[in-house]
Amino acid sequence: GTLWGGEALLGAPGGWQRVGSLRAFGLGGGDAAARQPWRSAAALMWQAGLEWMPPLPPEDARLARAAWAGGVGLVTSSAAGRVFDAAAALILLLQQASFEGRGPMSLESLAAGARSDDWIDLPLAPDAAGIWRSDWAAMLPLLADAARPAGWRAALLHESLARAITAQAVLFADQHGFDAVGLTGGVFQNRVLAERAAVLLAEAGLRVHLPTTVPGNDGGLAFGQLIEAAAA
Repeated sequence: GTLWGGEALLGAPGGWQRVGSLRAFGLGGGDAAARQPWRSAAALMWQAGLEWMPPLPPEDARLARAAWAGGVGLVTSSAAGRVFDAAAALILLLQQASFEGRGPMSLESLAAGARSDDWIDLPLAPDAAGIWRSDWAAMLPLLADAARPAGWRAALLHESLARAITAQAVLFADQHGFDAVGLTGGVFQNRVLAERAAVLLAEAGLRVHLPTTVPGNDGGLAFGQLIEAAAA
């Protein structure tokens, strides 16, 4: 009944265990959220207890806020792609996307052209089920700060997430004794994020694998399901 995403999986084919993820949030709009980044921005801001109204006509904005507060049509998600969508709405004021991934691609381009070593340390703690979750909430005030350059905010997002990924991997490596990490899923089609995470993980002493023959996004997930079925 939830939309997973941003997952850290430990193990091997036939024996994977979910050990980490991003902080979950209530997302409204169903499939429409992928084409309407303001929905993700609203979900993250409101989940974090921050005041924010979507760039909609006033009555529509109030209705959206009331529906979210009442849990109407919400699904629980931890998807990394929706965090990027939210950032695109906050930084670029993107309301509608003509294709899924438009906002994240624009942020990737901005971050690649920006020079910044700044980041936000995202708190990492276990939830009630023992899943370690990185909390994106600390980034939101800066991502929403229009007084700061858009490129700097985009770079901050990528660096903060790359460091959160590394923090999770190092924690689990210390706990379970592995020495290799695979970066898969659609979010790692983002070259800035993938390359920065790979550098940080290597500096932490972990071998890094990136998709080459098999796609990193949905095609790779489908292939992985076949591997799982064969292993089981």
